[in-house]
Amino acid sequence: MSSDWELNLDKEQFLAQHWQKAPLLIRGAIKNFKPPISSDELAGLAYEEEVEARIVEHQEDNWQLFHGPFSATDYQRKHPWTLLVQAVDQYIPEVAQLRKLVDFIPQWRVDDVMASYASDGGSVGPHFDNYDVFLLQGEGHRLWKTGQFCDSSSPLVDHDSLRLLSQFNTEAEYLLEPGDILYVPPGIAHWGTAQGECTTFSIGFRAPRITEMVSRFTDALIEQLDPDLFYSDARIEVATRPGEIRPRDLDRVSAQIQAALDQSEGNHWFGELATEPRYEQFPDEDELSEARSQLSDGANGIELNSAAKLAWQHEAGRVVVFANGDSRSFSESIMPLQIALSDAWKLNKAELAAACADPESSGWLDYLLESGCVFIL
Repeated sequence: MSSDWELNLDKEQFLAQHWQKAPLLIRGAIKNFKPPISSDELAGLAYEEEVEARIVEHQEDNWQLFHGPFSATDYQRKHPWTLLVQAVDQYIPEVAQLRKLVDFIPQWRVDDVMASYASDGGSVGPHFDNYDVFLLQGEGHRLWKTGQFCDSSSPLVDHDSLRLLSQFNTEAEYLLEPGDILYVPPGIAHWGTAQGECTTFSIGFRAPRITEMVSRFTDALIEQLDPDLFYSDARIEVATRPGEIRPRDLDRVSAQIQAALDQSEGNHWFGELATEPRYEQFPDEDELSEARSQLSDGANGIELNSAAKLAWQHEAGRVVVFANGDSRSFSESIMPLQIALSDAWKLNKAELAAACADPESSGWLDYLLESGCVFIL
């Protein structure tokens, strides 16, 4: 699983001037780009029961949404239509390689690579996302319009299942050719329309909701707190108006809550949240037993599962590994291996043999097998 794709981009300038700020057209982002999956292969993938696929068809302002799995007859349509297949990188390793184009952004921020096919005039309509996306043109051409900044108060079309903007103020237009990329930050309205048949690869980023992060943080904190701690108000002032909750009472509440927050130890909850997989990835007992047997027999190497969500953080003398929503702590001796795997997405036979000979590294390997993050070559 390898590619020679290189992103034609000044990364530092991009992060300073555009990331989460403003759209950017990257003309010729990948020179001589050949899509890793054709439109016919994408259509075939959408036949599968476990694959999340949708079709959006429209005639003027009449938009319809259909859910897969699909069959050949679903692709015989009178009006312009678009097929969207979610998380194609989890099924096609060559598509997963597209994630390496954005490896200057932390890997745990990348969610998936969605691929789409559109007939001439096909579109999913004017909309906005709550996450960053790099729109890479595959086959054919697509005209993109970018517009105003949007949020939860932006007016939407009355539709049961599509979040389409009822107003779209065009600020720029870009006709993308194969290998071009349009970066769109969160909240920016955008609207793509196929000029002839085309395919697009959308590298989308993960953005946990603040409510999710607060919930995970408080759940972790509550597990640590002594349940017999209660509100206290020593040296309370005389109450002059019975029943009133006074500003000083609220000050005490805030101070005691802040003191509880300050007791929080560890932040593993965030790594577990950030690596939660879109779909279940854990192997069954038979698969795990077979993988362990292959490993003990002297495998040729391991490779990162393209569907895996893997991250790590360095603590005092330890490395915490987050794998598909779980976490485990190891000594920092495994850090070179973890860095190598995260960088190359694989370990060769010599690296694997050295890891198997060390008890701590061997435990790390077994954890990655258990979590479904790697497979044996």
